[in-house]
Amino acid sequence: MNVTVDHDRCIGAGLCALTAPAVFDQDPEEAVVVLLDETPPEEARSAVAQAMDRCPAGVIHLR
Repeated sequence: MNVTVDHDRCIGAGLCALTAPAVFDQDPEEAVVVLLDETPPEEARSAVAQAMDRCPAGVIHLR
């Protein structure tokens, strides 16, 4: 699994960090997504998929 994010389009909602905190965080100064793990373990797939679905800006991509 490979996760990418589009930092330029992130609106800072923070749902990704709440849904999959092992994979995503939020920059405290700019309030945009921080990708902690581009290749998380397969066990994180469900949480990453939920974060992707909940992202209001659609900036998370899963391959």
